[in-house]
Amino acid sequence: MEEKISKAVIRRLPRYYRYLGDLLNNNVERISSNELSAKMKLTASQIRQDLNNFGGFGQQGYGYNVKYLHDEIGKILGLDHKHNMIIIGAGNLASAIVRYDKFETLGFPTIALFDNNINIVGKTINGIKVHSMDDLDKFVNENKVDIAALTLPKEHAIEVATRLVNLGIKSIWNFSHIDLELNDPDVVVENVHLSDSLMQLSYEIVSKNKQ
Repeated sequence: MEEKISKAVIRRLPRYYRYLGDLLNNNVERISSNELSAKMKLTASQIRQDLNNFGGFGQQGYGYNVKYLHDEIGKILGLDHKHNMIIIGAGNLASAIVRYDKFETLGFPTIALFDNNINIVGKTINGIKVHSMDDLDKFVNENKVDIAALTLPKEHAIEVATRLVNLGIKSIWNFSHIDLELNDPDVVVENVHLSDSLMQLSYEIVSKNKQ
């Protein structure tokens, strides 16, 4: 069933989860698709179509139970499981990721960092040890690693990603300013370009100034 679900729907699921979490924090017990559409900036029809991909979850005349829907979307996103993460490249971005407590709360704890810089190997960032890249294979073989985040220069990304895949890691969160395309259908890569968001914001600023 998952193969039939569009990536656009999948990319909206974290937004649903976040908005429903906000509603829970405000003690909202139920919400209609029309009310949810106003918050999500989507049509009520689109919301119903999105959720029907996974069973619907709503009741006619009642709407959606906020806690139930929040929990079910969390399960769809795999947030009812812990996903151990390592980070390759222990620079400023890695430090920011490690220090952002929300990731661990969602079930994505960083269990190790790796770098070639002898000046930082052996040190800790927010309690997480920085290991030498020479120790990567041994660590992965001895520990459950679900996700590898790449925060290293793009010229090393393909080599390191290939090494990780050969070690059996199936999920890569790539911040390396290059779109990784690995020829392995079992490996999932999420390419993240932070500058893209800024350029989109810049476009909006320029567009508004032209009006």
